[in-house]
Amino acid sequence: MGQFFLKLFLWLFFVQLTYIFFCKWINPPITLTQISSVVHGYGLKRDYVDFNEMSPNIKLAVMASEDQLFPTHSGFNIDAIEKAVAYNKRHPNKTRGASTISQQVAKNVFLWQGKSYIRKGLEVYFTFMIEHIWGKKRILEMYLNVAEMGKGVFGVQAAAKNDFNTNAKSLTRAQAAMIAACLPNPKVYTVRPLSRYVAGRYGDIMEQMNDLQPVPEIQKLIK
Repeated sequence: MGQFFLKLFLWLFFVQLTYIFFCKWINPPITLTQISSVVHGYGLKRDYVDFNEMSPNIKLAVMASEDQLFPTHSGFNIDAIEKAVAYNKRHPNKTRGASTISQQVAKNVFLWQGKSYIRKGLEVYFTFMIEHIWGKKRILEMYLNVAEMGKGVFGVQAAAKNDFNTNAKSLTRAQAAMIAACLPNPKVYTVRPLSRYVAGRYGDIMEQMNDLQPVPEIQKLIK
């Protein structure tokens, strides 16, 4: 029995490692989150595009909104995690997250939505692996292709079409900031119709974009 479980573990390890390398060059055929969207009746709007087919504005906007230290951290923002833990202890009825873009990609591509310790532990593992195997540009490209950006809308190309009837490459700064503002809760925070949260948030994101844009590490990622 022990030999069986050892062989099973080794087989599963080989399969997931192969899939990580597969996704370094090829976008995932589908994700558990996308399947869940279909099952729950939200549908699936998705159109993967290459990194050079995405506007620099949307690359900058998601970093400004979601993870300003993305170019330099190793996959985890320890300071943000410590602050989130302290906040959640003080406010037991509220939850503040501290996930980086890398962690969100690990969750969205390889795992399922939820807050169990098992999922979180697996998220740490996959985050570590993609940081070392994929690199920052591929992680950002994948994030912009698989992140949910509306009800049943996945990826920046589908969001650009759905919200502005344009392509990801043509998104303006304001349009990109509006899409980025939806990311914390894309089923509630919407561009079309424009929700109160997005209307109040996207201007702040544009200001943060202005502050971040001159940083050399940011420049390397948005080109």
